[in-house]
Amino acid sequence: MSITVTTAPCCWGVDDVRNPNLPPWELVFDEVKAAGYGGMELGPYGYVPLDIDLVSEALTRRGLYIVAGTIFNDLVAPDNRQNLLRQTDEICALITRLPKPPKAAGQRFPAPYLTVMDWGHDERDYAAGHSDRAPRLDDRAWAGMMDNIRAISDLAREKYGVRATIHPHAGGYIEFEDEIARLADDIPQEVAGLCLDTGHTWYAGMDPVETLRKYANRLDYIHFKDIDKAVFERIMGEHIRFFEACGQGVMCPIGNGCIDYSAIRTLLDELGYEGFITVEQERDPRNAGGSLADVKLSRDYLKSAGF
Repeated sequence: MSITVTTAPCCWGVDDVRNPNLPPWELVFDEVKAAGYGGMELGPYGYVPLDIDLVSEALTRRGLYIVAGTIFNDLVAPDNRQNLLRQTDEICALITRLPKPPKAAGQRFPAPYLTVMDWGHDERDYAAGHSDRAPRLDDRAWAGMMDNIRAISDLAREKYGVRATIHPHAGGYIEFEDEIARLADDIPQEVAGLCLDTGHTWYAGMDPVETLRKYANRLDYIHFKDIDKAVFERIMGEHIRFFEACGQGVMCPIGNGCIDYSAIRTLLDELGYEGFITVEQERDPRNAGGSLADVKLSRDYLKSAGF
């Protein structure tokens, strides 16, 4: 099997581009390289400049490539469609002209991907991890979100040859088991794949191994995280936003938490999964001074586990 492990700017606290405490993108590139990764995600729209020459030179000088761009935005609102399509256009125009990631023989679609996540709803942000109290979309609003996802996916595929992978995310309207199942029914394989995240899966009350197994035929891309169970159990008793929980350390270096990566390795061997796995560890960017050490811990652990 051929699996390439990459990482993402969220390990440096880069999730909200409006946050004034974000580290410079060049520093993130430097530390991705220093930690032993050859590739990374672009991060949220607006963090890395949409300047092909500048970013290409920065990647080439460090021997890096971009494995995915990201849409992390409100997928529900009908009046957000043009904003979503503009982001799709600009991100795909950049990532398809940057240094190319490798492609494994068994990889279904070539990278770079466009990872698509719903975000921006207070009523779901405060209910992250709480399936019993999280409001669900009514049929009309759900259908509108599916229309937005199809429009993003179609534009990425038809204009740029980029595969959209839909990422269930804590605090968004695609998080829990029933929502993932509904998404898989409503968005066919030919339109978009899935990017399943072990940490978000566990956070939402699912077994990561069984969830990866269930959706193996839709699985184009994977994110790895780990969770500090003691912090998780504490913050589940608080009225707290998802990224506030991350700021308190609910996500930890892989191998230091409660997710069974030996079982995941066995499953991926069984499935014959090939392609990319991206390491993530959301945190407060004010704590980004510990990012290099943590992403190196995650990389070293995964090497010892056979990744």
